Amino acid sequence: MTPEIRSTLIEKIKLTPSLTRAAVAGLTAAQLQTPFREGAWTVSQIIHHLADSHMQAVIRSKKILTEDHPTLQPYEQDTWALLGDASQPKVDDSLHILDGLHNRWYSFWKNLPESAWTRTAYHPENGEMSLEDILRTYANHGENHVKQITDLRTKNGW
Repeated sequence: MTPEIRSTLIEKIKLTPSLTRAAVAGLTAAQLQTPFREGAWTVSQIIHHLADSHMQAVIRSKKILTEDHPTLQPYEQDTWALLGDASQPKVDDSLHILDGLHNRWYSFWKNLPESAWTRTAYHPENGEMSLEDILRTYANHGENHVKQITDLRTKNGW
């Protein structure tokens, strides 16, 4: 991956919280409880999932940087989305998590030495992963979930 591509992905990490906030701005509790498609997560579950998933990703990033080829812990995201804290329409706490987490994560990425980018870990579901893989995955992850919400808003005229 070129430094320019990395820089673009790092900027996506920086922008994820503000884009997420904009995607849910003004939505009612009922709208936040609307699935983005039939049988899928609700808008609020997506927001809570972003906080949960990106917390996991920050820990994974730091483990890759500080440990010798660690094994990364998977988690049951669909089960987590059903927990009481993730199934309620109040999204402010998760938005605050994203704000602080992404500020720290942005700093993490911006300050990585060139030699760190190829450090790797093993993920039981995804196989070998480098720090570049983590950056690419999660920069696009936030963007994709924001798009699900904005597409739903457009479809429903919100």
